Amino acid sequence: MSADPRPQSVRDQQSARAQLAAVAEAAAGDGSRGFGAFADLPTPADSRAAAVLILFGVLDSLPSDHDADARAVSRDLDVLLLARATTLRSHAGQVAFPGGRLDPGDDGPVQAALREAWEETGLDPAGVEVLGTLENIPLEYSLHLVTPVLAWWRHPSPVRVVDEAESADVFRAPVADLLDPANRGVTVIRRDGQEWRGPGFLVPRFDAQSNRMGEHLVWGFTGMVLDGLFDRLGWTEPWDDSRELPLALPD
Repeated sequence: MSADPRPQSVRDQQSARAQLAAVAEAAAGDGSRGFGAFADLPTPADSRAAAVLILFGVLDSLPSDHDADARAVSRDLDVLLLARATTLRSHAGQVAFPGGRLDPGDDGPVQAALREAWEETGLDPAGVEVLGTLENIPLEYSLHLVTPVLAWWRHPSPVRVVDEAESADVFRAPVADLLDPANRGVTVIRRDGQEWRGPGFLVPRFDAQSNRMGEHLVWGFTGMVLDGLFDRLGWTEPWDDSRELPLALPD
C-alpha cells in the first residue's frame, strides 16, 4: 500500500475533523448523557432554549508555538471565540462561543447557532460544515438549556466585531495554545465562605491598537465546555489543577 501523498498538516486537519465528527455522532447516539462538569446537572423547569457554535478550522494568522501531544492537533488548528463587551449587564468581558437564545423563526438549535454567529462575527454560514450537536447543557443560574453545535470551517471567511455594544473582540484561538499546560489553570470564586473552582485557559493575543501582547482568560461556561470536550477527544495534556489564574470579577 502506498503512503498518503498529502502533506502532514492536511492529514492532521482531516484527522481532527474526523475525531470531532465522531464525538458528535456518539453524542447523537446517547443524548441523555452529559459530558465533563455538566454530566449530572439537573434541567431547571421552564428553561429557555439556546445554542452555541463550537467552530473548529485552520488558522488564517499566526499558528501556535506549542507542539500538542495529540497528533490530530496541528499548530494551525483553531476554534472561534469572542470576548463580550465590558459594558454588558450579564457576563461582561467574558470569553464565549458565538451563540444565544433560539428565536421564534429559528428552525432548531443549528440554525440559531449559525444565525447568532453571523450576527456576532460576520462569518459566512455557507462555509460552515455542521458535524452535529452535543448533549444539551442545563444552566440553572440563567434558566437556559444550551445546545452546543459542533462544526468545521470548510471555507473560512473573515470575522470581526459586528456590534461593539455586544462584543469587544472576535478571534480564532489556536487549540494547541489552549492545550498547552503553561496556559492552563483554575479560576476560583470565593464568596460568603463558599468556593467555586473551574478550568481556565489563557489565550495569547496581540492588541493592534497598543502594539502589545496580552491575553484573554477563558473560564466559566466556555472553559468548562472546552475542558470537557478536550477530555472527550483525548486531546488534554497533563496540567496543574492547583494553579490559580487571576480572575477579576465586576463589583
